[in-house]
Amino acid sequence: MRRRLLTIFMILALTNFIFIALAFAQEEAVEGEATIEEIAAEEVVEEIPFEETSQSGGLEMFARKIVGSGLVDIFIQGGFVMYPVLLLLIWGIATIIWKLISLNYAKINLNDFLGKVIPLIEEKKYDEALKLCEETKGPVAAIMHNGLLKVDKGIEAVEKAIENAGIIEMAFLEKGFIPLSTTINLAPMFGFFGTIIGMIRAFGDIAAAGEVEPTIVATGIQIALITTAAGLAVAIPMQFFNNMFLGMVDGLVMDMQRGSEKMIETLVENK
Repeated sequence: MRRRLLTIFMILALTNFIFIALAFAQEEAVEGEATIEEIAAEEVVEEIPFEETSQSGGLEMFARKIVGSGLVDIFIQGGFVMYPVLLLLIWGIATIIWKLISLNYAKINLNDFLGKVIPLIEEKKYDEALKLCEETKGPVAAIMHNGLLKVDKGIEAVEKAIENAGIIEMAFLEKGFIPLSTTINLAPMFGFFGTIIGMIRAFGDIAAAGEVEPTIVATGIQIALITTAAGLAVAIPMQFFNNMFLGMVDGLVMDMQRGSEKMIETLVENK
């Protein structure tokens, strides 16, 4: 129950972090726009509510109802660079959810498990020990199960079976780190790419106008800041979860090593 609550909490924390970061960016953008309007002293145009417009598609309307109109407006203002950032976010969240579930499933109480299986090995009740390993989840039980299958062929065969099973289990535990690393690296890159696009637009607007005014460069700078903030808002929580998963995998590896060493030690002592 605690593991399920931890999983839900981590997912909610990730989502809230991203939304808060984007909402803060929206607030800064709104304040900047208000300042520009005061300097320009232009007439105030009444904003048309989103519900009264019919230009938006169904997908955009759905997104506004789910995450709010503010975040959707920021996404649109960021330009085309926001789409790959969004895809990376979805990919990263899906990987995090899968990784949380798989690692929580693989974790067991090692002391309780060894307290049950080691006495069976000491009494040479290998069939019962094998059945217990089959009924127990996680990589520790898996490698011990493979070792017990070779118990009649000697200690060297048991060690070799444990080694081979350990390689397979490690490959499973390491799944998901490449997608997370890819998201962590690419999201800021796309953000910086959007920054360059925004600055190119800002200087293009200056060249077209022939003068430098805050209102002229505002759109380009806005694109640059939004895309940079979006890239960092995606990469930062992904890095946090990546480091957390590395720690969880290290703990499982230690459990695998302790379990295999304890089993081999018991087999040697009870030849």
